[in-house]
Amino acid sequence: MFLEAINQVLDIWSGKPPYDLQGKYWNVSVKKTLIEDIGQGIVARPLQAPHPPIVVTAVAPFSKGVTEAAARGWDPISANFLMPAWVKSHWPKYVEGCERVGRAANSANWRVAKSVFVAKDAATAKAYATSPDSPYVYYYHQLFTKLKRSGRLELFKTRRDQPDAEVTLDSICDKLIIYGTPESVADQLLAFRQEIGHFGTLLYAGKDWKDRELGRQSMILMAEKVLPRINAAGGSST
Repeated sequence: MFLEAINQVLDIWSGKPPYDLQGKYWNVSVKKTLIEDIGQGIVARPLQAPHPPIVVTAVAPFSKGVTEAAARGWDPISANFLMPAWVKSHWPKYVEGCERVGRAANSANWRVAKSVFVAKDAATAKAYATSPDSPYVYYYHQLFTKLKRSGRLELFKTRRDQPDAEVTLDSICDKLIIYGTPESVADQLLAFRQEIGHFGTLLYAGKDWKDRELGRQSMILMAEKVLPRINAAGGSST
């Protein structure tokens, strides 16, 4: 369904009205509603040629979607709720897709999202990121509840044969929330990169702010304190 939708967008961008696209899942037509002289039913073509970059999220271990995206010239974002082992599995799948079409596999095109909170002191960082009413804990509690009910706890496992009973909210938050002072967060992110391999862009995953000032401060510290440390250690863009 996703692939068909993206391909229809590409067809619209490269085609001319009246668009009349019939698919297995989606039908898109303006044949009956097109009024060219007022612009109704006309989609403007992108200024970038042939179209803007297409970046897709990768939310499963050993994602086949990453391979298919790479083969079409698209690039992946590894989701922030995947364990490092599953994030690491995306790079070989990206290479596989690139090799299929003779495309150079460049790790600079790989984006990875992480849940990060930075504070000026360790106690504040820990309280905001891990307390029961933390927006970070709330986020993962929501996902944990939904994935457990739908039988998809594998995303939160550290190995495929790990029993479901070992997967808890505490274990998830411990593995997936990076928090601390700028120095600590930089060290954790560098260790994460060492574990999964080099990637081009770290995406700071947004969470609702419980405290507006602390939420803003975290982003500022990330940009002004953490990023320079990562770049000094040989990082790329963040």
